[in-house]
Amino acid sequence: MFSGIVETAAEVVAIEKDGGNVNLTLKCPFVDELKIDQSVSHNGVCLTVVSIKDGCYTVTAVQETLDRSNLGLLKVGDKVNVERSMIMNGRLDGHIVQGHVDMTAECIEVRKVDGSTYFTFKYKFDKEMARRGYFTVDKGSVSVNGVSLTVCNPTADTFQVAIIPYTFENTNFRDIKVGSCVNIEFDILGKYIARLHEFDAQ
Repeated sequence: MFSGIVETAAEVVAIEKDGGNVNLTLKCPFVDELKIDQSVSHNGVCLTVVSIKDGCYTVTAVQETLDRSNLGLLKVGDKVNVERSMIMNGRLDGHIVQGHVDMTAECIEVRKVDGSTYFTFKYKFDKEMARRGYFTVDKGSVSVNGVSLTVCNPTADTFQVAIIPYTFENTNFRDIKVGSCVNIEFDILGKYIARLHEFDAQ
């Protein structure tokens, strides 16, 4: 369980294929605080630490994760938004992020507005999935590459988010351009409400 408050952008230092899986080795400031089997969010994907060595740590992404996220597109030198799991006696500064990416979206516009940067993302709309809560609502929450954000100007298959300078400089949002692929996780509360509505309709 995560909050969507990214701690830092880790650097990919090695990528190794292992059958259908991919081992990602990364470097970040809190490596020395990690433990084997610990969960860490990578661009919004919950992955388990399997090795710690020489100031770096390694996680494994299975084929299902690679198919559903942008982790399979990573290259050595890329920056990945990372967040350790939430401490339950702390403040929930973002929103409940499970680390289960729903799908990817494409950046279709980047626009500077009054000191902030507005990003517009487009995702594949599926009516049945929307009925199950896989959609965005105005002023609702969404996780983009693991960052907890507030939705504005949503349509059936697009939404915008406004990124303040601090977030822009301290996450991989600074690398997102038109055409970039990002991971999105829709709000779990919306999914539960949609599911309850299905039962009420029966």
